[in-house]
Amino acid sequence: MNKHLLLFTCMFIICGCRTDKKLTGYVNPLLGTATLWEPEDLGYVRKIRERTWGAEVFPGASLPNAMVQLSPVTQFRSGAGYQYEDTVIYGFAHTNKGHWNLLHIPLLPVTGNITPQDYRSGFSHENETAHPGYYQVFLKRYRINAELTSTLRCGYHRYTFPPGEEKKLVADMTRSNNRVTNWKIEKTGDHLFTGFQQAEGKLYFYALSNYPVNNIEQLKEDDREISLVTFGDSKGKKPLELKIGFSFVSVENAQMNLEQEMIDKPFSRVRKEADKTWESLLSKIEVTGGTEREKGIFYSCLYRSFLWPALRSDVNKDYIDERNHVVNNGFHYYTNPSFWDDYRNKLILLGMISPEVTLDVIQSLTDKGEKRGGYMPTFFHGDHASVFIAGSYLRGLKDFDLERAYKLLLKNATVPGRGGRPYLDEYMERGWIAEKDTTNVPTWDEYKAAVTKTVEYAYDDYATALIAKELGDEENYRMLMGRTGNYKNLFDPGTGFWRGKIDNGDWIEDFDPFYPYYAYMFREANAWQSLFFAPHDVDGMLALYPSHQAVELKLDSLFTVPWKGYEAHNMTGFIGNYCHGNQPDHHIPYTYTFIGRQEKTQAVLDSIMGRFYDMGADKLAYAGMDDAGEMSAWYVFNAIGLYTYSPADPEYMVTVPLFDKIRFTLGDNTTFTIRKSGNGKKIQGITYGGNKLEGWFISHRQLQEGKELTVQTEDIR
Repeated sequence: MNKHLLLFTCMFIICGCRTDKKLTGYVNPLLGTATLWEPEDLGYVRKIRERTWGAEVFPGASLPNAMVQLSPVTQFRSGAGYQYEDTVIYGFAHTNKGHWNLLHIPLLPVTGNITPQDYRSGFSHENETAHPGYYQVFLKRYRINAELTSTLRCGYHRYTFPPGEEKKLVADMTRSNNRVTNWKIEKTGDHLFTGFQQAEGKLYFYALSNYPVNNIEQLKEDDREISLVTFGDSKGKKPLELKIGFSFVSVENAQMNLEQEMIDKPFSRVRKEADKTWESLLSKIEVTGGTEREKGIFYSCLYRSFLWPALRSDVNKDYIDERNHVVNNGFHYYTNPSFWDDYRNKLILLGMISPEVTLDVIQSLTDKGEKRGGYMPTFFHGDHASVFIAGSYLRGLKDFDLERAYKLLLKNATVPGRGGRPYLDEYMERGWIAEKDTTNVPTWDEYKAAVTKTVEYAYDDYATALIAKELGDEENYRMLMGRTGNYKNLFDPGTGFWRGKIDNGDWIEDFDPFYPYYAYMFREANAWQSLFFAPHDVDGMLALYPSHQAVELKLDSLFTVPWKGYEAHNMTGFIGNYCHGNQPDHHIPYTYTFIGRQEKTQAVLDSIMGRFYDMGADKLAYAGMDDAGEMSAWYVFNAIGLYTYSPADPEYMVTVPLFDKIRFTLGDNTTFTIRKSGNGKKIQGITYGGNKLEGWFISHRQLQEGKELTVQTEDIR
């Protein structure tokens, strides 16, 4: 063997750990796109033919918190529009979230003769690639290789057609995941077509082609209509390339966005810049140790945590406000967060890594609230903007008008009305919300979710009280703090569960703690999954039980008594009756720590991280919905040994990290380190900067000192 080759080989063996693998190489955007079908994964035998909720994520190209998410559509009205088990593609849409909405302006390259009822193409996962900021798939029907990349507000399509085939493009302007109320597409230049689609917002586009635009024909068949774009000189060898700028303001602004972000850049450069952007974000948390699988899940989850909320303002900061006016207030405008889901963890992660985005989101919320009746926007259920804003401010993100935000949050908490907290009048009058007296409630019954609202409003009161204290509003601080114990009002000591009451104050008699409700008493949960939620008052919550032993017995039962086989689309992935596939019980494992059984907390956390993030036959399914990044952020925090148990408070519960060492760079460029000492699961001690920490929490202010957090572990005997 050549001595130089031998030397290189030896050096490679010795330094084999230094692979210099980019962090984006660990990310698999397809993770979470598969649906669970197997009984051992679901937790029950599926009898209903309809699929359960998957993670509802998309595999396409996007930048962090961007306006554009350029991704394939395999089904309309199906979560994020892409299901791994599907075999056809209808087009590539430009907006996404994962909640059965968006999917603006789907485009599909085609050849030959097509009809409005028949234009979709088959594809195979063997000829599909997904990478942060890039997506590729081969369309079998047309023998076209499709490649997609993007910037914040623009999409770049590159389609390689078979030699000699005429290049055509289907624009299915009548379809999205929302009802389309209006649309327009027209040729407006030699290489240009423009228009808009109105469906959950009016999205304008400015599309520039490298081939001349010949014609745009409307094809109609029965109740279906599509637009067919044809191109001049279309049998040329060069791929068809489309650079498309988008704006929610105007075509002119879409053009401006394109000219600022993409106009002079080739596909390779845009793709490279997207990868670089993601690499920079992912490098904010560098992990050492762990398996390649664990690193893959970790960085895939970190990636998935930064796709929503989405940008809605243009490069000049123009946006459409709540009154449908064009406004420019000097900040970037964003969609509302998915508060009921991601207030628990993801929004705190956003603030730690991308404080500038977080501040813009808060300003966006304030702007919306002032223009929609004076109530701070919420999402779906609860009132958790208070938690997000309090937690962000107390972690040092103060470059916004706290008094303006507080005025809205206080109205949410004190003034009943459309736009505020549902059933607030009941809550204020008696400290709890009543439920109807009924029997045989179907799983999907829509009612008050009275128990869940009551206990969550108590926590929202606490978060709003923290802001009142910061602003010196002592009167409202005392009033709100007086309400923070309302979660106790629906605790039934006879059963050890939180339980609904009817209007006269009697307990609901038809009470089965195992039965999963959608909105009767509990929100998307059963009574087991609704236990132990009072993150602001743990001691008071535990005191509802006769002893810590009673709490431990209740917890042990939750994690060991089997799920009874109830089928619910939104519930999968069980440990006993704990359901990781939905958010309501994600806080419960940490309860063990407060009764001196931290090792049991860790056993559950390890089980969840090991089982529920690459499930199913293809190892591409989550246990349930990612919910705009909440489930992903849950994994990120627990893998590094920190968790936002009470996100309104500027502190983190310390757990045993999955990795040996973590280097975390905050948004202010301060870097702290987390190190695991030993391979046990029981925490023997916690030090920060060499000093012992008392208890289980470390403050955000301490982390900003940039020292080393050491978690000393020992084996459980």
